Amino acid sequence: MKPLKVAVIGAGAAGLTAARELQRESLQVVVFEKSHQLGGTWAYDSRIESDLLGVDPNRDVVHSSLYKSLKANLPRELMSFTDFKFGEKIYNDPQMYPGHEEVLKFLKDFASHFELTQLIRFNTMVTRVEVVDHSGITEFVVESNTNGVNSMEVYDAVVVCNGHTTQPRLPTDIPGIKTWSRKQIHSHNYRVPEPFRDEIVVVIGSGPSGVDISKEIAMVAKEVHMSSRSPLVKLGKSDKFNNMWHHSKIKCIKKVGSVTFEDGISVDADTILYCTGYKLHVPFLKTNGIVSVEDKRIAPLYKHVFPPQLAPQLSFVGIAEKTFPFLLVECQSRWIAHVLSKKVSLPSEDEMLSEVIKQYEEMKEKGLPKHATHQLGYQLDYIEWMWAQTGMVVEKHIKDMVEYLVHCLVTTGLDEFLDVFSQKYGS
Repeated sequence: MKPLKVAVIGAGAAGLTAARELQRESLQVVVFEKSHQLGGTWAYDSRIESDLLGVDPNRDVVHSSLYKSLKANLPRELMSFTDFKFGEKIYNDPQMYPGHEEVLKFLKDFASHFELTQLIRFNTMVTRVEVVDHSGITEFVVESNTNGVNSMEVYDAVVVCNGHTTQPRLPTDIPGIKTWSRKQIHSHNYRVPEPFRDEIVVVIGSGPSGVDISKEIAMVAKEVHMSSRSPLVKLGKSDKFNNMWHHSKIKCIKKVGSVTFEDGISVDADTILYCTGYKLHVPFLKTNGIVSVEDKRIAPLYKHVFPPQLAPQLSFVGIAEKTFPFLLVECQSRWIAHVLSKKVSLPSEDEMLSEVIKQYEEMKEKGLPKHATHQLGYQLDYIEWMWAQTGMVVEKHIKDMVEYLVHCLVTTGLDEFLDVFSQKYGS
């Protein structure tokens, strides 16, 4: 039989891993990459967008959200592939938590080692992926633009790997936020701390990026005030920075500049910086309503990968959050490749859809918001299930490391868990 022709959208970690697994199954693979280089979000770009909040649909979009000093918050061992280990690669910096430059070098080495670069069409923007039905056979029309030249091709399957840290997600429920007259910026457009020198900055969000960026800005700013919805955040002045405070949610914002927190404190801020995450964004995908994309939920998706009605011809890799991304994209990619090559079977469409509906109902019963749909919670259960579908298991030392990392995160919080974890596994 003629091998299936598969389009992979994106040449970041997810797209490269998907291409590697699909190629191993002797499928015909084409990778579309809008940039001039591979790496996706790990390819640092010093540019920022003209619209600092990222809401203008006509802005020139910068894909990467990396800031200049960013280091991974996972050790090398948890950013490895089963047969290509980051821990065995020493570039310019041997520290446990690699900088973004090293991660990009690792991905380039991965692509070179498995001869993936020749599969990539660089400077090629996918503008439309549309489902078509020819005599009961599902196919996909893929339209793209390469350096101003449009083209259209038909593929048997499409794997979407376009990332999930490009389209800023902003809060809409803060009183007065829409009339704020001073500077606002989303972390997507943060690169270096210097623009915040001597300012009073309010940072909304206490996730990894919020904590990291706040510490960096505090080195040059007059004051930094972090606002968090989490009940686990310790309120009050930072133990490490004399000019940084942790606050509860924002109560209201006045147009002239003052920001009042629910803990009763008000500050006259110069800038509001949003570390509030990202939306899932696949504007090119046209499925006649079969698949919907709303904020941070792509629905319906069986196991965060396959839309039941279009499985296995359409799939997504790497959209899950609060997980271990390199472990995740490898097990998902291998599963997809084995399903497309018919080594592994999926449940029926009805069975897959029933499980998705059950997931949504359970979320509703627990009071979980829709935007938490693809959050895995830093547990290995999902990854172990995924590996089991193709006869693989998580290596014991990786499992032990993950379990200890989760323990550190739960017992110490974001501020300290990397230090505590490093004490056991090295520096």
